[in-house]
Amino acid sequence: MKTPIGVAEMITPDLKPDLKGDVKHESKHDTKQDILQHLLKRGEVTAQDLAERLDISPQAIRKHLKDLETEGLIYHTAEQVGMGRPQFVYALTVAGRDRFPDSYNQFAVNFLDTLIDTLGKEQVSEVLQKQWQRKAQHYKSLLGIGSLKQRLEKLAEIRRSEGYVTEWFPVEGKKQSFIFTEYNCAIAHVAESFPSVCGHELEMFATVLDCPVERTHWMVDGEHRCGYLIQNN
Repeated sequence: MKTPIGVAEMITPDLKPDLKGDVKHESKHDTKQDILQHLLKRGEVTAQDLAERLDISPQAIRKHLKDLETEGLIYHTAEQVGMGRPQFVYALTVAGRDRFPDSYNQFAVNFLDTLIDTLGKEQVSEVLQKQWQRKAQHYKSLLGIGSLKQRLEKLAEIRRSEGYVTEWFPVEGKKQSFIFTEYNCAIAHVAESFPSVCGHELEMFATVLDCPVERTHWMVDGEHRCGYLIQNN
């Protein structure tokens, strides 16, 4: 059953990967996409790191990096390591991040401002909370029954199908504990003005997985990802 559309759906649309013209017929475009996604996940990397991760020669990686930098999608800084030559460290520019579905126009923020002016901040917060609750019930119906690990794996699949760059892994030494990470956000611009929506999203994850969920990383605080510690009851 399709989740009813409400305020949250208006500010968190279904995401579809949009690489704005990247053509998948040519391998170099696939490689560039892989580089951008790796930078999105890791924040900063060297050319050698990328070459090893993507199993491509350093020469080929540097060619792709040069192209991406010319396109304004990445930038580099020089870091001195020991007595040798400085090494270049690469990261995404704002335009590079916009290649992933984490940025859209100002309409959502302006719309919430208008709602607050009309209804009041508390009522708008209640509306958003109810919509997140609906979203939680929708996810829960898709997850079905199973262990926490199975449900978490299914949730990650669902979020990826919506366009999120998502990964998860178990926490060493802690039974039934996991880290769930997302590297792009559908509500990033909204959260900058209305950080309370992130609290509703946190509650949603806890409801969906039926266990405590704690935020470990937050894009609103300037980090390059949102991370959550998920522990079984």
